[in-house]
Amino acid sequence: MRKTTLLLGLLLAGVAATASAADKVTVQLKWLPQAQFAGYYVAQAKGFYKDAGLDVTIKPGGPDISPAQVLAAKGADVTVDWMPSALAAREAGVPMVNIAQIFNRSGMMLTCKKSSGVLTPKDFKGKTLGVWFGGNEYPFLSWMGTLGLKTSGANPDVKVLKQGFNVDPLLQNQAACISTMIYNEYWQVIDAGVKASDLVTFPYEDQGVATLEDGLYARGPDLKDPAYVAKLGKFVKASIQGWEYALKHEDEAVKVVLAADTSGGSTAAVQKRQLENVAKLITNAGTPKMGYLDPAAYQRTVKVLLAGGSDPVIKKDPGPAAWTHAVWDKAMGK
Repeated sequence: MRKTTLLLGLLLAGVAATASAADKVTVQLKWLPQAQFAGYYVAQAKGFYKDAGLDVTIKPGGPDISPAQVLAAKGADVTVDWMPSALAAREAGVPMVNIAQIFNRSGMMLTCKKSSGVLTPKDFKGKTLGVWFGGNEYPFLSWMGTLGLKTSGANPDVKVLKQGFNVDPLLQNQAACISTMIYNEYWQVIDAGVKASDLVTFPYEDQGVATLEDGLYARGPDLKDPAYVAKLGKFVKASIQGWEYALKHEDEAVKVVLAADTSGGSTAAVQKRQLENVAKLITNAGTPKMGYLDPAAYQRTVKVLLAGGSDPVIKKDPGPAAWTHAVWDKAMGK
């Protein structure tokens, strides 16, 4: 009887240990909690990560947080980052590898006041343009290079204003144009009372200089371990599930995002509008290709980044080692 009881106890202990042995994954976001990252927060709130056998920690980003630096320091298993900053970091020695591409369109653009005299890109010369740094400047610098406009030196063609993550330079007429995202800062300008008819926007997609934005990145050396690839495959699959749910249940997703935003600095209306515009950047949502990095889109991004004249964002094509479909294939059960 005692042997039976002991055996049963050992079996139960083994089951409990197996049930609690969830794989830990830490993901570093590019920015603060907002609808830009709704899919990850929803995947956690709805238990998609837990159902996949994962214990996921979501680390918010911010103006002083570089996803590449966090990844290099092994402070996260996965980061959400833009490809320009990821490839620049890779060339600088951080072994960042794209494992999935959630956004397949760019939401970045310059927003200008018509009263500044800017109506076409030809009008940029001699103007002050607001630019985000911290890795976000790379698409802009590449674009200026393709236009033949110098952004540095004693006599630059355009004056680059290091823009904070707000729209004040445009509202206070400190810059003719500022960097905005279609799902965020553009609407801050509108909310501040500026009429859309008084603005002109230059989406990077329309200018032929769009680069891939919110993708998922991991460390290359870690991906040599099949077990690690399998773990990240589960993460990608659950994240895609979270995104698909968020895009179909926007109001519920907004509540989840607001719950994650401990600052309380946003509203449901603002996050709902953001999520609606984020949806425009995930055109393959609900298809078997969601999260798939299109090699052609990767090459377009590399081409844009190399086209910076005498000061390109990257100096050489990083080649196929900068991305892999191995994790996505695992996620899709291939």
